[in-house]
Amino acid sequence: MARAATTPAREPEKKLRVRNAKPKIERAALKLFIHEGVDAATTREIADKAGVSEGALYRHYKGKDELALSLFQATHQRLSVLLTEALTGTGKLDEKVHAAVTAYCKLADEDFLLFSFHLVSMNRYLPYDKRREDDPVSITEKIIGGLMESGVIPKGDPALKAAMALGVVMQTGQNKIYNRLPGPLSQHAPAMSRAVLAVLKTN
Repeated sequence: MARAATTPAREPEKKLRVRNAKPKIERAALKLFIHEGVDAATTREIADKAGVSEGALYRHYKGKDELALSLFQATHQRLSVLLTEALTGTGKLDEKVHAAVTAYCKLADEDFLLFSFHLVSMNRYLPYDKRREDDPVSITEKIIGGLMESGVIPKGDPALKAAMALGVVMQTGQNKIYNRLPGPLSQHAPAMSRAVLAVLKTN
């Protein structure tokens, strides 16, 4: 009597290695980090949303915390460079301020998802107990202090003036994240530049 043919057991389906997995992982992570928070998101969720295996994520990052910090620093470092170039360049004060605000807005409009994550994560990743010379806040404080010493703007507390000036652009960015402002952030650059100048020139 002939034996009935047996069907081989099916192996669990495996996700094929995806090309360009890293950018897919980063975009998926950004969406989850912004909408759920870094603590709530899991590596499994990130991988699923990216359409890759969880192992693919670990080939590029040790885990979600390293991934989140890397995404934050990417914007933070670029912002430091842009502000330094704009505020230490040639030209009058209003030209420098306009250049700095415009650079900030262009960075936001270039990749608003990444920019949004940076803005909402500053309290999480910026050190509370020390200042770094290369971060945007410290750079702005130093430049404002120099403007005070040279008599370009009234003397005062550089840290306070920097906080007030940065608040103009950062709070505007926050409102853009929460859909309280229409259009690209760059369209508001002229108004923000005037507001920052008003802050700097106030006694």
